[in-house]
Amino acid sequence: MGTSLVKGQNGPLTVSNVVVSVRSTAAADVSALLVTAAGRVRTDADFVFFNQPNAPGVELRSGTPASLAVSSVDVPAEIAQIRVVITLDDAAATFGQFAAPVATVADGSGNTLYEYVLGGLGSESVVIALELYRRGAEWKIRAVGQGYAGGFAALVTDHGVSVDDEPASAAPQAPAAQPSPEVRTVPGEAKLSFEKRAKLDLRKREVAKVLITKNAFGIRARVVLVIDKTLSMTRQYSKQVVHRVVQRMIPIATQLDEDGTLEAYLYALSFAKLPDITVEHGDEWAQTFLHLTGTHQGIDYAAIGGRNDELPIMRDIIASLRPGDAPTLVLFFTDGGFAKKREITALMRDASRLPAFWQFVGLGKANYGLLRTLDEMSDRVVDNAGFFAIDDIDQVDDAQLYARLLGEFPDWLHAAGRAGILR
Repeated sequence: MGTSLVKGQNGPLTVSNVVVSVRSTAAADVSALLVTAAGRVRTDADFVFFNQPNAPGVELRSGTPASLAVSSVDVPAEIAQIRVVITLDDAAATFGQFAAPVATVADGSGNTLYEYVLGGLGSESVVIALELYRRGAEWKIRAVGQGYAGGFAALVTDHGVSVDDEPASAAPQAPAAQPSPEVRTVPGEAKLSFEKRAKLDLRKREVAKVLITKNAFGIRARVVLVIDKTLSMTRQYSKQVVHRVVQRMIPIATQLDEDGTLEAYLYALSFAKLPDITVEHGDEWAQTFLHLTGTHQGIDYAAIGGRNDELPIMRDIIASLRPGDAPTLVLFFTDGGFAKKREITALMRDASRLPAFWQFVGLGKANYGLLRTLDEMSDRVVDNAGFFAIDDIDQVDDAQLYARLLGEFPDWLHAAGRAGILR
């Protein structure tokens, strides 16, 4: 009978030759994407489907059920994962209208090694069913069962396949699917679980949509994250709101920062420069560094203080800026209380000559005073700051959040370019 898998579960592949088949009561096609550690194909030749049935180590076999024969010893060393995809023939249909498809992994003699029932599907018409992946010198199998937002065209293009080229253009749903913005993949994404990669991909597309709409897609910028560590933020820390903020800022860095990382600070009376936040270690970073008290990784959090003074952290960031540098986006999260209004106003006026845009975000219900007047400040070379407040950031969906976070940054880019601030 083999081993029954549930979503997210994995297991070893102890033989080098396996056959992956999918039984479905709905008419469906099976395809495969051979991807590198970056999560993308090397060329369109790494996409296996009915009109291109072979790639190194992978062969699509016709018949019922449809199946893929995989010889792991023949898969090129650069290929880290083989993703098995099911696509409904009828683009208007959904998997929720039919019985759950069943994916089976068998050895060369037909003995079942694993079986996975893809339960719980609803509105999806494209699903990544299984993933065969390397773990050191060995191969393993993972039950994925993840629908792909954006349809078939989004799936293949996000994996690096060109839907305008001959092999991909013959895929059944590609011509009818809505185009998806190209998103950038950075090192470390392949180390995430499939569920985390899927969520990251969705968020990256929302970021890309904003940048495309604002004619700023492809811009590279340093991204700096500043988080308030004052005692008035206790609830935001205890409820792990700031932890979720970090996760939602990472997709912005993947699309803007050259290395896909977030430069991070905590501030109160003084500040601490923390290690950069990377895609693969976002969760661990948040658990390690997002605290109000104690000593963590050699940093004395009591020394940072418990009430706010924005001037030291703002001056430190400004000191790192030089006219003509590449742009910097500062994402500054606070619950307000900017007391030194005259000094901060003067600082922001001086900073308007430098290549940085400051996006301030108010967390929770508070009196933000000065922050609400930033857009009305006079005597600046360009408008270099924006502000909005959110009572409960967890109630704001990604599309709305990224539209607000990035809405003014492209306008500043264009204005700063015209003013000669950016090279």
